[in-house]
Amino acid sequence: MVENAPVSIPLPVLVVLSGCSAMLYASVGHGGASAYLALLALGGFGRNMAAPAVLALNILASGIGAISYYRAGHFNGRLLLPFVLPSIPAAYIGATLAISEQTFAALLGGTLLIAAVRFLWPTTPHLKPKAVTTGRLWGIGLPIGFSLGFVSGLIGIGGGILLSPLLLLLRWANARTTAAVAANFILLNSLSGLAGYLQRGLTAAVGSLIGGMGIAVAIGGMVGAHTGAFRLAPVTLQRILGAILLIAGVKLIVTAL
Repeated sequence: MVENAPVSIPLPVLVVLSGCSAMLYASVGHGGASAYLALLALGGFGRNMAAPAVLALNILASGIGAISYYRAGHFNGRLLLPFVLPSIPAAYIGATLAISEQTFAALLGGTLLIAAVRFLWPTTPHLKPKAVTTGRLWGIGLPIGFSLGFVSGLIGIGGGILLSPLLLLLRWANARTTAAVAANFILLNSLSGLAGYLQRGLTAAVGSLIGGMGIAVAIGGMVGAHTGAFRLAPVTLQRILGAILLIAGVKLIVTAL
């Protein structure tokens, strides 16, 4: 990938796809950063231009999701704190570091594969979570939260796509509580990561990307968050998104080799 390369995806198509991605991601409490990054990366944008724009869009979408899931009564602050407290400074540190475009493509491709598994893997919305002691929660949450925050800042995502599979696997929360925790985790990490990028300076082109995609992301995020928090999640569409992310992730990893 070459920085500031011409966009191979027409802007109207990019806007529509970003809105659809926001809707699908928000339905499970995610901001959609991995999808936005995939669209921009496949369109030729490098990390320094795509990541800060994506983080700004992520803040918008995850903020809407966090409010919706909180209003629906699914938020669990006790579960969020051990992960998010170390992840906030780690995301800032990761965002200030420079990496090659090949490394960026490989890390993003791997993240997209995780995202694909997250959407393709069957979940049980009403799964009864297991009880977890405070010591175990903080003992696991602190190191994992730092690691997720660092990787998130490095490639320009909020990290919820990495956190939610873990919470579901450990059975510390059901699907909707996981979505509520992930939305807040993404929001705070995205704010921290964007602060790191702001320290390095942003170009006018980044602002135009945010403006062009922001309205579509806001509308898609509101529809998806309401659907996920108050109604049934669009499972079929999520499976389609998972397949698309799988293809995009493989493509980026092959490109990086």
